Amino acid sequence: MLFHLLFPMADQFPILNVFRYLTFRTGGAIITALIISFLFGPVLINALKSRQSAGQPIRTDGPESHLLTKQGTPTMGGFLILLALTMATLLWADLRNVYVWAVLGVTIAYGAIGFLDDYMKVTRRESGGISAKLKLLLQAVIAVIAAFSIMHQLPGPLTTTLAVPFLKNVLLNFGWMYVLFAAVVMVGASNAVNLTDGLDGLAIVPVMIAAGVFALIAYLVGNSVFSNYLQLHYVPGAGELAVFLGALAGGGLGFLWFNAPPAKIFMGDTGSLSLGGALGAVSVVTKHELVLAIVGGLFVLETVSVIVQVLSFKLTGKRIFAMAPLHHHFEKKGWAESTIVIRFWIIASILALAGLSTLKLR
Repeated sequence: MLFHLLFPMADQFPILNVFRYLTFRTGGAIITALIISFLFGPVLINALKSRQSAGQPIRTDGPESHLLTKQGTPTMGGFLILLALTMATLLWADLRNVYVWAVLGVTIAYGAIGFLDDYMKVTRRESGGISAKLKLLLQAVIAVIAAFSIMHQLPGPLTTTLAVPFLKNVLLNFGWMYVLFAAVVMVGASNAVNLTDGLDGLAIVPVMIAAGVFALIAYLVGNSVFSNYLQLHYVPGAGELAVFLGALAGGGLGFLWFNAPPAKIFMGDTGSLSLGGALGAVSVVTKHELVLAIVGGLFVLETVSVIVQVLSFKLTGKRIFAMAPLHHHFEKKGWAESTIVIRFWIIASILALAGLSTLKLR
């Protein structure tokens, strides 16, 4: 909005030329989202507390300590991130960009699914919300629609292809099966972040780290000079997603202020499903779907731990981990919550650096 209002006046006021630069608008989106989070955070927390007298329902089959330390904490805090993210994006992004609307649409739609799930949990006073099958179906439908809109906008050679990290000229053509692949990426990323969100601050920091990495990737692949130099596949217009991702990072940082241990609010499925979906959609636009598996490797590890646990128990009757997802395993082993969270942040940072290395090692 600011871009459309102020940039046309750059001829009369040269200082407004700054709005042409993605870096300036990305910085503006970060600060705006952070301020919105700080302003509306206390209001939202008080409103949710008044409506959720018992807070988020705690799993009875989870770590016993959660029944003491997490009881009474309100959920649906992801609404704060979505509010800050959406407002900042609308203020600072070029709203003529189709990619911005596609990614923002996935984010908000997944947030709505998560909100419905959280609402049912709170009203029913149980840890199960909408059925897993219905949740996956809704996510898949939204992902397919988004995939079609993104593919329609991508350059011809990239429409139905998958780029391979470290290999500069390799594109695997999936044909129209790419729609299903892109949908799996979005749905998978969404649920992987959801599984990771189990301790105070555990999910939001890796999400912000991944958002920072993909903001850089979006900026580079959307710039013909940089993409040519780094031998990346050029995606015109993808750079505008740096503004969106900056807003995501700023909103996430503001949320962390209230989610830091001991958390005053949980993001719930409202936040985890939407943020994961956002990262998945961005990876599809930038043609870095496989890099997301590296940058978001922590989310992959958490998801794999659940899959392995279920398969092992069904096939052998034995559990490999004390509890899944992986962070609960370490809780059962006696690790302090803060130790688990910080070490997982370190792992996320290392994996982000590994993902960044794919930009040059080709």
